[in-house]
Amino acid sequence: MIIVDTSVWIEILRDRNGEVVRLFRRKVGAEIYVLTRFTQLELLQGARDEYEWKKLEEYLSTQLYIETTDKTWPAAARIYYDLRRSGITINSPIDCCIAQIAIETNAILLHKDQDFEKITAIRPLNTLAFN
Repeated sequence: MIIVDTSVWIEILRDRNGEVVRLFRRKVGAEIYVLTRFTQLELLQGARDEYEWKKLEEYLSTQLYIETTDKTWPAAARIYYDLRRSGITINSPIDCCIAQIAIETNAILLHKDQDFEKITAIRPLNTLAFN
């Protein structure tokens, strides 16, 4: 299973000539891919207008999601805490949540965000760079 991060979806949604979609299909192959609710949140909050909001909401309602557990929240906070204690700064605590979901489910995290590579310094996060 592959969790597709927001950073990848942004590239896909901006794709005008199909190159990004082709790359995505090569990276994912026959694997099942899912999103997290954090990706849903981030994509919807970035909508430029009501039309785009409705189109995104409609599209996102058709996707498969992997949900958090009661253990996700403190474990994600611990990732952020451990990074900070190690002198590593990341841009978003949401990335810690997404990383923790991937760790809990033994999923591969497809991303285009260096925060996830920083997290691999302290956690066994299985990542696949999208480039």
